Amino acid sequence: MQLALSFTTLLASVLFILSATGNGVEAAPAKRSRSVTLPLTRLHQNRADVHPQILLQQHINRSVKRFARMKGRAAPSKRDMEEKLAKRMFVPAGGKPNFHSKRYNRQGAKAKAAAALQAFEDFVDAFTKGLNGDDDDAAAAQNGTAKHQAAAKGKGHKHKQAQQNATDDGTDAAADDGTDATNSSATAAASNLTPANKPTADNSLGLDIEAKDVGYIATIQMGTPPRDFHILMDSGSADLWVGAEGCQSAAGGGCGNHQFLGPQSSSTFKDSQQEFQVTYGTGAVQGNIVQDNINIAGLALKGHTFGVALAETQDFSDDSVPFDGLMGLAQSTLSQQGVPTPVEALAKAGLIDDAITSYKISRLADNKNDGEITFGALDETKFDPKTLVTFDNLSDNGFWEGAMDSVTVDGQDVGLQGRSAILDTGTTLIVAPDADAAAVHAAIPGAQSDGQGGFTIPCDTNATVALSFGGQAFAIDTRDLIFAQVDAAGQDCVSGISSGEIDGETTWLVGDVFLKNAYFSTDVTKNQMSLAKLV
Repeated sequence: MQLALSFTTLLASVLFILSATGNGVEAAPAKRSRSVTLPLTRLHQNRADVHPQILLQQHINRSVKRFARMKGRAAPSKRDMEEKLAKRMFVPAGGKPNFHSKRYNRQGAKAKAAAALQAFEDFVDAFTKGLNGDDDDAAAAQNGTAKHQAAAKGKGHKHKQAQQNATDDGTDAAADDGTDATNSSATAAASNLTPANKPTADNSLGLDIEAKDVGYIATIQMGTPPRDFHILMDSGSADLWVGAEGCQSAAGGGCGNHQFLGPQSSSTFKDSQQEFQVTYGTGAVQGNIVQDNINIAGLALKGHTFGVALAETQDFSDDSVPFDGLMGLAQSTLSQQGVPTPVEALAKAGLIDDAITSYKISRLADNKNDGEITFGALDETKFDPKTLVTFDNLSDNGFWEGAMDSVTVDGQDVGLQGRSAILDTGTTLIVAPDADAAAVHAAIPGAQSDGQGGFTIPCDTNATVALSFGGQAFAIDTRDLIFAQVDAAGQDCVSGISSGEIDGETTWLVGDVFLKNAYFSTDVTKNQMSLAKLV
């Protein structure tokens, strides 16, 4: 479904997307057993100023780029992603043309289609090259081919900056899923992060929740003397890094109001001078591999090897980003640094029995605030043991990919056998091959394709979509299936299941839309995953 909103409003959406904010409050760690549970902090994103179609395309772009990296394929080009974003923003004079309706005047239809196509191409050129900075020329981009061409000649700084902020995944702004930079991160953090309750598991810290359930942060200690670092947890990568003293942002200047590590702040810091670089679905870092002491919920790793980032894209460096680094928890075969992940190092040191990482991802709407990440064990207070299923990891690259038995809608199998799913806490949506996503939505009453990889569903849908693993079906709560409301009317909502450029493959990328509905655990030692129903 496409909405005829003004270009200015939609372009503003690109600039003010998901304003990430600061740090939450976590309980102090307490060591009681050979498993470790850390707090995960939900990143607040202010979506009030973002059109849902723009937000959706951001997440689709990010997910497709991430999927390409996971499968070892070339990611879509920056131009391709910019065009997809621009296409969602484009509204020609007279409204969007319906290229699929029957027309009796074929020549007339062809001419109209050609004019509309030319207008769109001019719009994309104007958007990607940088439009004139005043509102009149911005409005001109909405009103026909001639004005598109005039706007495309503009070289105003304002829209060049808008274009720059919309690059990489079509939305390269301040935070990991594409956010706008703000200079009030501390104030925003205080108002947007929901503190977790005191955790129930041994060696545990609470998980704070972001309003719309986007990212997860744990607090660990690093260096001598030890200092708190807020770390984003990601099951889809395998490198630990924090910002280095003297870190520089690709946007210019330093790397924001964050905690940094280096010889000035830590007497046990050792720099190997070996370089590393990691590129994510959105954002990248580059720096050196180092050794220093880290402490994960009371478990001390002396001289652990990880990275410090000397250069960060704005996705990580901006003041509005509420974490100081990232911990990848896939298998170390994926590591760009070529070193064990923290959970593998904890197991090797005998501090935990097995290299197990377990996730309870909380949902703000439940008002439980009980999210946790646990190292070394599963927290049986979070799930029904009778529903626990364990299955092999199919990935040769270090990701967590399992066989997906079936997909059902309201208990009816939609015929998608032979599929697999990469389970990824770093992805928000579920991204499926085109035909698979269409098949799922065909079974949801009132669902419609937007023709660009997204789908709308009725906001009052009661359809139950379930994914099955290991013979156990896990239903997706309709609150998670509804990604965003399309407009104030509240009739149509954007679906949390979309399609990406997966080229007919049978692999899905399954993110938090699903993972909020199951207890998720990975075991490097046995190369297996587990899922269970939450309690």
